[in-house]
Amino acid sequence: MPVRVAVFDDHAKRRDGLRMLIDSSDEMECVGTFPDCRDVLRNVAECTPDVVLMDIDMPHVDGVAGVTLLRKQFKDLKILMQTVFEDNEKIFASILAGADGYLLKQTSPTKLLDGIIEVTQGGAPMTPAVAKKVLLLFAQRSGSVKEKDFKLTDRETEILKLLVDGYSYKRIAAKCDIGYATVNTHVNHIYEKLKVNSATAAVSLALREGLV
Repeated sequence: MPVRVAVFDDHAKRRDGLRMLIDSSDEMECVGTFPDCRDVLRNVAECTPDVVLMDIDMPHVDGVAGVTLLRKQFKDLKILMQTVFEDNEKIFASILAGADGYLLKQTSPTKLLDGIIEVTQGGAPMTPAVAKKVLLLFAQRSGSVKEKDFKLTDRETEILKLLVDGYSYKRIAAKCDIGYATVNTHVNHIYEKLKVNSATAAVSLALREGLV
């Protein structure tokens, strides 16, 4: 079954381009495109996507508000944000709202499609530039490193650091010279110890608590 993707973006040409890109992949299909989040709950209920590709900055009801609404009703829906460099505050707000990953709009088509697949597999796709912004934002807000012991092993800490740096599960496996399934097992253990249920939540907590 192909991954079902819904696109929320206020630019008609970009929506059309994203639809064509998504439909060009044998692994996914675009099930709907929408200019903003005014009817986001109804839109998602009707087209039943696996992944929502969400522009942060839209008129009327923007992507951050859209994520907040969706998270209340669709707990397991994967939400991948698209942003630009200047969206610092909105990136931070999206993390708090529960988005699963963040990619720059300048991301290449291939990396965008990879990010959609990755987020369905439990990953938290985040381009390095966005990851650095997120790290800076949390550092500014936390003020100091907190002393909490989550009893992570050295390997789990290493993998969590790579998640924070924006690595995909596939790249983590190659970097650590372990199998993809082993990465998944370690990440599940990280979730249990941090008491979170997504890679983005793990990254957010790691940054907030100074774990990496």
